[in-house]
Formats: sequence, structure tokens, C-alpha cells
Amino acid sequence: MLLIGAALCIVLVAMLSGSAHAGLAVEGRKLPMKFSWVACQPNCRGWISAVGIVTADSPRDFDEFARGRQLGGVTIVLDSSGGSVNDLIALGRRWRNLGVLTTVGVSVQTNTAQDDLVNMRPVAYCESMCVFLLLSGKTRYVPETAHVRVHQIWMGDRANDARAATYSADDLTIVERDIGRLAKYTFDMGGAGDLLLLSLNVPPWEDLHELSRDELRLSNLVNTNMDDQPDSPNAATVELKPKPVQGRFVGSAIATETYPEPARSINSAEVVRQMGVVRAAASASGQQQRARTR
Repeated sequence: MLLIGAALCIVLVAMLSGSAHAGLAVEGRKLPMKFSWVACQPNCRGWISAVGIVTADSPRDFDEFARGRQLGGVTIVLDSSGGSVNDLIALGRRWRNLGVLTTVGVSVQTNTAQDDLVNMRPVAYCESMCVFLLLSGKTRYVPETAHVRVHQIWMGDRANDARAATYSADDLTIVERDIGRLAKYTFDMGGAGDLLLLSLNVPPWEDLHELSRDELRLSNLVNTNMDDQPDSPNAATVELKPKPVQGRFVGSAIATETYPEPARSINSAEVVRQMGVVRAAASASGQQQRARTR
């Protein structure tokens, strides 16, 4: 009985410890983003752990973190709930200039008899705008157990109760401007229009949409295949095989179902009305011309 009681106590302590670690991980994803260097020599070069939401301070914080470090081609491991659109775009462009590899995971320290080892745990989250930060990697990999989830961008001060909030014309202008910037960034990073379509289809009052493996490939968020198991110590820096880049625009199967391909340019209502008059006049002139030639 004493042995059984001791065993139950050990199991209970382990469960509570695991729950505490999970709670800290969730809180970390919702705090301002922090950057830390994770060394794993001699097995690999190491990587950058980027945990938290992107704020106005994040680009500057990363610049300070990068000062004096050789970060070209480094791996960045993300665990984030999103953040500011424009600040994330600025940070993502910095990462692309470094030619980084991006992935999703949590850095975990393991105590052993010989030494303290650091592994990348692939059970992590990249949500909302974090997905576009993931896209900034020149090489991008998402482990099977990672969760990549998307929804619409929204005004931060009204996202918690978006339906009940009121909006002005200036507010709509800001949202549309940021969507335009995000679209340009997506294409600059090699992403597909499918990523924007999947994101903008989910309003903020609905649950985030988790991307399937097919959607990760369709949106070009994943462009590599790992040659090693994702839970190995050197998983974040293992040799990768690039995949061919897919098209940048919405797949025809999706576009023709409910989202027909748009015209080359979008015109105002007045221009459309004038074009209708011109087409009608041209059609009438053509009919008269055919009547004269008969």
C-alpha cells in the first residue's frame, strides 16, 4: 500500500509539473515577443527562440538581440499568438534579409546525468499574424504536431467584441490599407494567395481555422521536407530539401467555386457607368455598320 501510494504521488507531481509547464507556455505566447539564443553544440549550430506576440517594440528588440551576432541563415523557432500587422511585416522583412529558416516549436531544457541538453519540442502554436512571420523564412518547415491557425486581421482595440463595436470610414480605410500591405508582403515572401483567402474568410468572433497539411502546402507556408525526426536535438538545423515554389495566386478549384477570378483592375462606380455607355454606343455603331454592309 505504501509503495502504491508513493507511485501515485510521483505520477501526480509529474502531472502537475506538466500542467504548470503548459500554462507557462500559453502565457508566454500571449506576452510581448522575447528572443533568446539556444545553444546545442556540438550536435548543431543552435537556434533563436521567438516566443510571444509582435508589438511595436519587437523589430527594435530583435535588432538589439542581433547586434554582434552572426545570424545569417539561422533557424528561428516560433511559438506565438500573433501581433501587430505593420510591426510584424517590418520584423519579417528583417528575417528574410538574413535568409533564415523558420519553424514552429518550443525550446525545452532536459537535465541528464552528463549535461543539460536543449531540444526543440514540436508541439507548439503559431496563430494569427504569426503565420505571416513564419512565411518570412527563406526555408520553412512545420512539424506534424505543430498547430498553425489563422483568422482575419482586425482593429486590436475592438477585436474582443468585434460585432458590438462601431467603426468609422477612417477605421475601414486603415483595415483595407493593412490588408493591402499584408498582401504585398505575402507575395514578396513567396506565399500564395490561398493563405490570404483562408485567413480573411475567418472573422474574429469565430474560432481560428487550423491549417491542414494540404493547406500548408497550398499556401506555400511549407517549402521543405525534413530529413530527420522533428523531435531530435538537431531537428531545427538539419539538412533540408527545398520543394518547388507554388503559384502565388488562389488555386483555380477554389476560385471558380465561390470566388471568381477578379478583373485586371477595379474601377469606381462612375467609371463602370461610363464604360457601360461606351460599350452600348460601340455595340449600336457595330450593328449599324453591319446593316449597311448587307
